[in-house]
Amino acid sequence: MTLQLIFPELFQLLIVAGLFLQSVLQGDRAVQLKKWLPWAAGLSVLVALASLGQNGLLFGQTYQVDRLSQFFKMTVSLGFFLTVINGVEQPLLEKEKQCDYFLFMALSAWGLMLLCSTVELISIYLALELASFSLFPLVPLRTKSLSAAEAAIKYMFIGGVATAVGLFGFSYILAAQHTTDLNQLVYLSWSWSHSPMAVLGLTLFLSGLLFKLAFFPFHFWAPDVYEGAGNETAAYIAVLPKVGAVAVLLRFTPLLKPGMEITTILAVLAAVSMTYGNLAALVQKDVKRLLGYSAIAHAGYLMVGVVAGTPMGVAATAFYAFAYVLMTFACFWVICRESVDGRNLKLEDLSGLSRRSPGLALVLAVGAVALVGLPPTAGFMGKFFLLSAAWNRGFNWLVVIAAANVAIALFYYLNLVRYAYTTQSPERGVTSGAKGYSPFFSLSGGLFLAGLIILFGILPELVFKLLMP
Repeated sequence: MTLQLIFPELFQLLIVAGLFLQSVLQGDRAVQLKKWLPWAAGLSVLVALASLGQNGLLFGQTYQVDRLSQFFKMTVSLGFFLTVINGVEQPLLEKEKQCDYFLFMALSAWGLMLLCSTVELISIYLALELASFSLFPLVPLRTKSLSAAEAAIKYMFIGGVATAVGLFGFSYILAAQHTTDLNQLVYLSWSWSHSPMAVLGLTLFLSGLLFKLAFFPFHFWAPDVYEGAGNETAAYIAVLPKVGAVAVLLRFTPLLKPGMEITTILAVLAAVSMTYGNLAALVQKDVKRLLGYSAIAHAGYLMVGVVAGTPMGVAATAFYAFAYVLMTFACFWVICRESVDGRNLKLEDLSGLSRRSPGLALVLAVGAVALVGLPPTAGFMGKFFLLSAAWNRGFNWLVVIAAANVAIALFYYLNLVRYAYTTQSPERGVTSGAKGYSPFFSLSGGLFLAGLIILFGILPELVFKLLMP
């Protein structure tokens, strides 16, 4: 047992313990949170960065620490840090609930870190449920909002169904293959002709992961939950559960060889997910709901690298998941700063943003352009790596569909930029310093995210080399 292999998980657990202790103490807990939680979350990113070179197997070889797991833990830590600094002043959360709110969020992030290293099916299931069930209480924490209660019910109900289906699939895999160790499962047969029960079980087990990814046809919850949850909560749900799901899916890539039934099914569903998500987003007026359908499309893009089944595909998917964290948080950063009272923004609410706050308008433009996949952003390089990995792997048709969907996405992403830059709303005042944030903090945080998006678009090898074997 080498503790240095699990320093990121241990540090995140310390944050959970600190929030738990503080939640049972008396006093003005909101002020105390602002004093230490952002610093602790930032330090967790540094701890995760320091652990990038660690390798080893723990807990009876059910917990694998390698370059892939450590990279995803760093991504989870970064997402949690961004969520903390973005949401510590959210307007619709009552002060007495702040500790509990961040406690469940930190617990979910800890579960996602565990999920990044688990290589045994029942451990994957338990880590997935820890990460999922911790999110359910966060959605209804929106003061006097019926839509938040409705979104929470849908999220819990569909999440419970996905959990049951995944557990049922686990039983089929165990009955057919007689092991739950992924390192052994990769050497067994996964064709329908040799082991139909195993293929059926794997399909059902992956359904639980695809639910977290908002992947068609397990996507129904995403637009409603994004719309009903608070802006800061939606930012977390939009990003980090996807990172955990992708980390586990990449563990299954040795099983997903081109031509196999399960691989073909995932490829077809990836094409449908991209197309459906983009077409549905075209008609949305609510910004968060638009990003909800966008998330469905991006789940399809991420699956392109998974079905490629090569080291290049694995590295491309991991890189795009990291880029997706930055791109989505950049958009939500602007949404949270513009929504003074925490309400949902319509496209019309972005009118005149370039005049009210040129810096935030630039951040929104960079985030939207990156989500489309235009240079010189990390989104462009991520899509380029994904499509290159899948080309000549039997999925050229999927690459063509993905490229066509980039063109479709241009319309609604650049519509965000159009409202921010070409329409004016003179009656609104400056909002970037609202909710207790200084204008400098709002601008500097957004420009930091935009800068990272551009940096990793120009120099993607800074991350991509870490992911290639």
